[in-house]
Amino acid sequence: MGALVFSALGAGFGGLLGALGAVAGRALGAVAGGVLDAALFGGGGDRQGPRLSDLDITAASDGTPIPRLYGRARLSGQIIWATRLEEVATTRKASGGKGGPKETTYDYFANIAVGLCEGPVAHVKRIWADGEELDQTGLTIRVHHGGEDQPPDPLIAAREGEAPAYRGTAYVVFERLPLGQFGNRVPQLAFEVIRPVGALEPMIRALCLIPGSTEHGYDTKIATRDLGLGHAAPENAHTSLGLADIEASLDEAMALCPNLERIALVVTWFGDDLRAGHCAIRPAVENRDKRVTIEPWTVSGETRAAAMLVSAAEGRPAFGGTPSDLSVIRAIEAIK
Repeated sequence: MGALVFSALGAGFGGLLGALGAVAGRALGAVAGGVLDAALFGGGGDRQGPRLSDLDITAASDGTPIPRLYGRARLSGQIIWATRLEEVATTRKASGGKGGPKETTYDYFANIAVGLCEGPVAHVKRIWADGEELDQTGLTIRVHHGGEDQPPDPLIAAREGEAPAYRGTAYVVFERLPLGQFGNRVPQLAFEVIRPVGALEPMIRALCLIPGSTEHGYDTKIATRDLGLGHAAPENAHTSLGLADIEASLDEAMALCPNLERIALVVTWFGDDLRAGHCAIRPAVENRDKRVTIEPWTVSGETRAAAMLVSAAEGRPAFGGTPSDLSVIRAIEAIK
């Protein structure tokens, strides 16, 4: 487009000098327009994607007091260590076939440590980035609870040689945090931090694990339910930690109750009659059509197709089904 416009303008201005001027003006205008097209639209040459000119990260404030947490709270924290942003260039062939132009894109990653509060804390649960809960699946995140004997973080030690352990301070380390979804910058981070302050939690030696009525809720393997027509829903993974629900629950239980020794695992079967003399206790399922991405539901030799159905209310199951045998076995292994 630029070549056409500039060649027409060049011909018009050159025409003031005669026929040769019009020809020369058209040629010069076409060259200028081609240069403009190449700058704006690539012009068939190699293309460069957006790239940062400065790889330094945002700074943290000096002299900020270290919070002291009681119970559960959402804390923003302070960056206490960081490297320069890591740039990864990827070059691919752009459209145009063999021998065509290449396109280079740039991805950025951050290595940062964020100080939270005075330790020790029991657990860091949810994390928010720019106000949205961060999906931690696939991310490398290490939580240092702030004990007086905690060792230095391995990444900081590898980068710095002699690294501080920040003993007495709880902090979180992000290793190669992808920044693309945050506009290639370190996002504003916030953390849900739990620090029990009473005498009860250390005294707890045993607890009871429910709900008991959940077909795959005890499974440590993540299951997805097929809803048909390309739709799916999580069956037993409803946190942002990238873990099955029972794994996340056990991690939090051990963090809050460090002296825990025993767990009673509740597994629900159902009666098929209100009359005690006629009632048989049997496993049951929510419906016969459920399809999940792990092994089919079986309990004590019964399959989904033949098992009893749980009670329904307004056309929907009123309870979860009996935990599958494999999920119970995996739950016991995880508990041990």
